[in-house]
Amino acid sequence: MSVPPETPAVSPDDPEGLADAPESDVTQAPEDTEDTEAESEAPEGDIAADEPEAEGPRRRARRERAERRAAQARAEAIEQARREAKRRLRAGSADAPKGVPRGTIRGLKMALAVFLAAVLVVGLGLILYFTPLMSVREIEVTGITTVAREEVLDVARVQLGTPLLQIDTGSVADRVAAIRRVASTRVQRQYPSVLGIAVVERVPVVYKDFPDGPHLFDRDGVDFATGAPPRMLPFFDVENPGPADPSTLAALQVMTSLAPEVAGQISRVAAPSVASITLTLADGRVVVWGNTDRTAEKAQKLAALLTQPGHTYDVSSPDLPTVR
Repeated sequence: MSVPPETPAVSPDDPEGLADAPESDVTQAPEDTEDTEAESEAPEGDIAADEPEAEGPRRRARRERAERRAAQARAEAIEQARREAKRRLRAGSADAPKGVPRGTIRGLKMALAVFLAAVLVVGLGLILYFTPLMSVREIEVTGITTVAREEVLDVARVQLGTPLLQIDTGSVADRVAAIRRVASTRVQRQYPSVLGIAVVERVPVVYKDFPDGPHLFDRDGVDFATGAPPRMLPFFDVENPGPADPSTLAALQVMTSLAPEVAGQISRVAAPSVASITLTLADGRVVVWGNTDRTAEKAQKLAALLTQPGHTYDVSSPDLPTVR
């Protein structure tokens, strides 16, 4: 049995193994081809027995290269599979549902707090509205001097024990303001159990005699009382006094513009028309006022003129006031 020649090692730079192969091996390449063809026709058992002796160097090199390629392909396949698994893992973690943002949680908490507060306020309001927990135990009336407290309470029609929230303060104020001597009213709930009624009474500015007695008029021309006028209250000499009469409003505008020390000396106010207003002092002196133009300026000039002796003081033209 012949020993096959020693196969030289295959270098990576010479995959064919030709550099170190004997010359006879190179020239016998056709015989390798014939051997290969012969081996393909041989029975399977003979091929398995003779394979180590029949494999030539070039065939061995091709087989080794194929094995290296297969190993490299397996390694690349494993690496590709590993990378694909990592990619799927990253994609899965990216697609996983994220947690609720902190801002959303804070907004939900705020909405819940507002809702609970609203429920609490509504509940408390219902309790206060339908129960006597905060009901009227006292009615406080202020600002009255000539109007009787009993008259205010009778007109207000507020029952003790009524829950404060059930009281219509606007309606109560309107009823109290309907009293002739009352100019305005303010009604307030004073928790826990007091209803406050603040009254502003009408103040008489002038009076006028009528068949049933003297009538008192306030600064708006409202006839609010019948009775004896206060001391030193001026007499009102107007044909049809009332809040809709132009002469009435003009004369009262003059009276309310005077300084207190001057207004206290007036005993009579006459206004036959809006352009011919005259004032008569308690000592008989007469003031010719004219119309209501430049009323504040006229009042200032009159206060200075009254310090001078005379009988008639004319301020109808405030640029040229005169004393006669």
